[in-house]
Amino acid sequence: MEEKKAIIYVCGLTPYDSAHIGHARTYVSFDVLKRLLLTKGYGVFHIQNITDVDDKIIKRCMETGADPAKLTSENHSEALELLGSMHVLPADVYPKVTENLPGIISIIRLLLERGHAYENEDGVYFSISSFAPYGSLSRQNLEEIRAGARIAVDERKKDPADFALWKKTDGELLEFDSPWGRGRPGWHIECSAMSQRYARRTLDMHGGARDLIFPHHENEIAQSEAASGSKYCNYWLHTGFLTVGGEKMSKSLGNFITLKQALRDSTPNALRLFYLQAHYRSPLDYDPEKLRAMEESVERIFNSLGLIRELDADGDTHEDGEFRAKSDAFIASFHANMDDDLNTPEALAALFSLLRLANSHVSTGRHDRHQLRKIMKALEGMLWILGLVEAKPGIESRKEAIFSLLAEISPAEKPGSAEKALDSLVRIREEARKARDYKKSDLIRSRLKELGVILEDKAAGGIRWKMA
Repeated sequence: MEEKKAIIYVCGLTPYDSAHIGHARTYVSFDVLKRLLLTKGYGVFHIQNITDVDDKIIKRCMETGADPAKLTSENHSEALELLGSMHVLPADVYPKVTENLPGIISIIRLLLERGHAYENEDGVYFSISSFAPYGSLSRQNLEEIRAGARIAVDERKKDPADFALWKKTDGELLEFDSPWGRGRPGWHIECSAMSQRYARRTLDMHGGARDLIFPHHENEIAQSEAASGSKYCNYWLHTGFLTVGGEKMSKSLGNFITLKQALRDSTPNALRLFYLQAHYRSPLDYDPEKLRAMEESVERIFNSLGLIRELDADGDTHEDGEFRAKSDAFIASFHANMDDDLNTPEALAALFSLLRLANSHVSTGRHDRHQLRKIMKALEGMLWILGLVEAKPGIESRKEAIFSLLAEISPAEKPGSAEKALDSLVRIREEARKARDYKKSDLIRSRLKELGVILEDKAAGGIRWKMA
């Protein structure tokens, strides 16, 4: 990666339908990679295409009468909104196939001129025998690839494994002018053209789901390097399969789960944590029970962070050498595991060990405040890399009810915000409890609970509030 600049190309959606939980796993994985690079000072340029020309889009539009441009635009916008709610950082560009036809045609022309492609009555095809390294990414030899391709032999092709660069059509829903007649581009050439247009050099990283290794990414390499004469990409990353109930997602099996559905049942943080508890290359089975456990884990993370934040940095401090050594080791372990091919399961283990250690130290009452502040900053950095974002208490939406309760309990108080009103109610309740006015203290607690405000005892004494 030149001068700490990383160009990442991630295969984007074919938005003929709503995004599903498998898509989300892939985009969360690459989001974590991007966040890690940013924390290391890299300038990241992220390209993520939109495949708005595809057989599946044509089929869906023929079935429903939908307009292809409207269908793909609406589905992609919905997906970006859902992924945004999951804290996935947006790409720098989202190029569409329909906006890159001149570049696609230009590469096909070049491949024809250099003898890597040929035209027949059906379209323009890439000749795999013209590219010696073909099969190196998927680790297959040409005979294995040809054997697989013979299942559906097309006699018009010179080799059964040759793949389409341009498909000739006649009056189809999506077709465009080209030097070879009306038609549409092949799936693979689209990514080569879009990545070339925006990267303008060798990609540093390229990825997508595991099922794209062959033929999609294998074909991308062949056509890109045959056209340019230079290396297409330095590093390839592929996410493992996501199953539901141990089986591949399928509407016919009734186990197809959209991202929108998943986010009705789980918070974004819990879904992200569920994905990250497995290595990105490993298979993962969607499990609602594990997701519920992730909700509890997320709550533990932010409760522990909240307790550390509440400690007064200027109070008495008690240097604890053993605590410092152990906590520093857990922090180092987190980052070492993230640097080891995004080993998020081990990184999370280090994070939770650090939290347990910090909680135990806080409970002693003899605080090494300097180290706790260091841990707090380290935890905030870790959580940013993982994309786990602390939910902001939605107290302003309940401002009128909180003000009304305070006016009922203490009419003289005139707070400027809902947060200050809550602080006043907590203080008044504590004063009532110390004065053994349990009727008043219980009333405040129960009324706040009705508003979704939970009061908790702090380890160092006093009360903290949080939204349910």
